[in-house]
Amino acid sequence: MTRKALSLLGLLAAVTMAIPAPAQEIKLTFADQNSPQAWGPSNALQPWVKQVEEATKGRVKIEVFPSQTLVKGPDMWRAVRTGIADIGWCFHGYWAEQTPLADVITLPFLPVKSAEQASEVLWALYEKYPAIKKEFSEVEPLLLYTTSPYFLLTTKKQVKTMDDLKGMKIRIPGGPPTEMAKALGMVPTPIPMPDMYQALDKGVVDGMGAPWEAVQGFRLYEVGKNYTMVPMFTAYFSICANKQKWASLPADVRTQIMSVSGPKGAKFWGKNFFDTAEQDALAKIKAGKHEMNRFDLPAAEVARWQKVAGEPLWDAWVKKMEAKGHKEARQILDDTLAMLKK
Repeated sequence: MTRKALSLLGLLAAVTMAIPAPAQEIKLTFADQNSPQAWGPSNALQPWVKQVEEATKGRVKIEVFPSQTLVKGPDMWRAVRTGIADIGWCFHGYWAEQTPLADVITLPFLPVKSAEQASEVLWALYEKYPAIKKEFSEVEPLLLYTTSPYFLLTTKKQVKTMDDLKGMKIRIPGGPPTEMAKALGMVPTPIPMPDMYQALDKGVVDGMGAPWEAVQGFRLYEVGKNYTMVPMFTAYFSICANKQKWASLPADVRTQIMSVSGPKGAKFWGKNFFDTAEQDALAKIKAGKHEMNRFDLPAAEVARWQKVAGEPLWDAWVKKMEAKGHKEARQILDDTLAMLKK
């Protein structure tokens, strides 16, 4: 081989070595309990998956397992912690006492204006308070978000006063909402959301606290006809990753994912999962000619409910947390109220 040819080969080899190898595609599994056709997954989960792929320039591909096909809703936290799923949609109403300081956002009759607002507040509390971060130490939270305020959906009896609630079996999430239900005279009945259609249809419960997204996504307007509009409480969720899986990702990929998660993601999920669902739910009720009896609870009656199951439960929550050694509980509540009132 001539000296010229050898030089050319050497040059080609050098150029080849200088070209970086294509980044390996990273595949992540996402376990969800909701139907992919439901409002929340269609308007929050699926767009967020695309945002992650765009932010990582296509390096990360997320495969969503919807409708509890990979993990049952109540098992989600354990599944993420143990690596059955890389990422999971976690509804904290399933696990009373697991993240009790974060439960502050679920205290009844807080001045919540929207899910977008409350979601931003919840993430801010998570970032500010190490004690709240510690509650999530088994997993890696990518974002936290809340519902819009729950109202009452009932099947047979229209609730118009607090007295109407006495003895009614109502599906309510765990944590402070359960204490609210007891204070108001309800019998709190925890049932996974995917089972609620049948539970209402068969009379297992008399009704439920619900946001519009649940009414829309699970077609609850087909089995519940009485709507008592009273802003009772919010529930909250986390989109969490397995800690070991998260730590194994390149640092730049983690940064890219968090660029569409964290506070930005919290507001996006809150708004698009919950705040935007009301109009679509009402449109479906109208289109299907489903019976809808709406009763807006008068201000005086709302104040009556608040007096019994609002501030007294705020104080009870603070005392309970302080008794468990969380001396910052009062400050967490005060910060929550201050941010929500802005």
